[in-house]
Amino acid sequence: MAIKKRNSLRFGRNKVALFSNLSERLNHIFSKLTNRGKLTELEIKQTMREIRIALLEADVNLNVVKDFIKNVSEKATGEKVLQSLTPGQQVIKIVHEELIELLGSQNAKLNVSSKPPSVILMCGLQGAGKTTLCGKLALYLKSLGKKPLLVACDIYRPAAISQLQIVGKNAGVEVFERGTQAVLKTSKEAIKYAVSQMLDTVIIDTAGRLQIDDKLMNELKELKDATNPSDILLVLDSMTGQEAVNVAESFNNLLDITGVVLTKLDGDTRGGAALSIKSVINKPIKFCGIGEKIGDLEPFYPERMASRILGMGDVLGLIEKAQNLVNEEDLLKLQKNLKANSFTLEDYLTQFENLKKMGNINDLLSMLPSKVTNKLNLNQGGIDEKSLMYNKAIIQSMTLYERQHPEILKANQKKRIAQGSGTSIQQINNLLKQFEQSKGMMKQFNGKNKNKLGGLF
Repeated sequence: MAIKKRNSLRFGRNKVALFSNLSERLNHIFSKLTNRGKLTELEIKQTMREIRIALLEADVNLNVVKDFIKNVSEKATGEKVLQSLTPGQQVIKIVHEELIELLGSQNAKLNVSSKPPSVILMCGLQGAGKTTLCGKLALYLKSLGKKPLLVACDIYRPAAISQLQIVGKNAGVEVFERGTQAVLKTSKEAIKYAVSQMLDTVIIDTAGRLQIDDKLMNELKELKDATNPSDILLVLDSMTGQEAVNVAESFNNLLDITGVVLTKLDGDTRGGAALSIKSVINKPIKFCGIGEKIGDLEPFYPERMASRILGMGDVLGLIEKAQNLVNEEDLLKLQKNLKANSFTLEDYLTQFENLKKMGNINDLLSMLPSKVTNKLNLNQGGIDEKSLMYNKAIIQSMTLYERQHPEILKANQKKRIAQGSGTSIQQINNLLKQFEQSKGMMKQFNGKNKNKLGGLF
C-alpha cells in the first residue's frame, strides 16, 4: 500500500498486522475489480488465478486452495454477478463469505461439563507457547466469572512447573502441583481438589514434545481417559504454517481434539495455518494468541477474521476492547464534546492513554477498515509507538488554553512547545494535522455507531 508522505506517526518494523501480506495482496487484486463496470468470465478467471497464487504464498493447504477457488469461481461466474452493476463488490462479497466458511463459520465456544468442574486438557508441541497459553486462558475464564485451577502435569521439561506458577500468579489463579509425581495421579487429585474448593474449571498443562512421541502421546490418551475432559485443546504455533496443520492432523487422529488455539498470530503475516486447519481436520479454532502479555488472548471469530483479511476491519472487536478497558466517564465526556463540536487536544491526550490501555497500537490499527487507515495516511507496516509519546509530550507542554484552542498557536508558541517537549516544529504541525483528521473521523464513526466508537482514537 503506497504511503503518500511520512509524518510523525513513523512506521516501525517490529510489529505486523494479522495476515498483512495476504491482506495486501487481496486488496490489490480487488482494487482492480472495483474500478471496472462489467466483468467478463475471462476477467473473473484471471482474478481467481491471482487469488489462488496469493493463498498459496500465504502457505494455505493446496487442497484447501483448490476447493476455495472452485467454490468462489462457481458463484462468481453466475449471471447474478456478471450482469450486476457492481460486479466487483459482488465478487468481494462471495470471497468474504467463503473465507468465513473456511475459517469455521462461527465462533466455537468452550464445552461446559454438566457436572463441575469442566476439565480442559491442553496439548501441543514444545515451544508452541502452551504453558503461557494456560495462564492466558485462565485469565480469560476469570473475566467471564469462572473459577479456574491450573494443574502442572508437565513433569519432564526443566522449570515447566515454575513457569506455570509464574503465569498462574500473573493471572491471579491457583496452581495445583505435585512435583514429579505421576501425572495421572496428579490430575485426579487436582480434580478432587477443585471439587472441594468449588472451582468450576480445571486446566491441565501437559508435557510438550520436540516431535510426535509415542510415549508422550500414550500418556495424553491415558490422561484423557482418566479425566474425561470437556475440551481437548491443541496449542499450535501459527508461525510454523503448514507444519502446524500436519501436527493438528496427528493429534486429532490420536486424541480426537475438540478445538485449536493458535499462538503468535500477531507475528504471522501469512495466515496459512488459520485458513487451513478447519478444512483439514474439521475442528474449530477456538482462541488465538495475539501478543505476549497475559491478557493477549481472544476468542476466534471467523467472520471478524475474514473481514480483517479483506481490509474491512473488526470494529466489533475494537468496541469490545474499548468497553472493557476504557473509563466510562472519559467516554461519556468525549461523546459530549464531540456532539458539542468542542473536541480538544486535552480529549486527544485522553485518547492516547486509552490506546495504551487497550494494547499495542498496531494491533488496534489492524482492526480498523483499510479505508480509515488510508484516510489517516497509515498502513499495515506498523507504527513506532515512540511517536505517540512525542505527541503526548507536545500536548503536555502546551498551556491549558492552547490545548483547548490549538488554532491560536503561532510560530513563537510552537517554538516554545518544541523546546519544552524535546521535539520540532514540524512534529507539532504533524500532530495538529493528525488531530484534525482524527477529529473528523471520530465524528463520522460516532454518528454511525450511536456513541459506541467515540473512545477508540
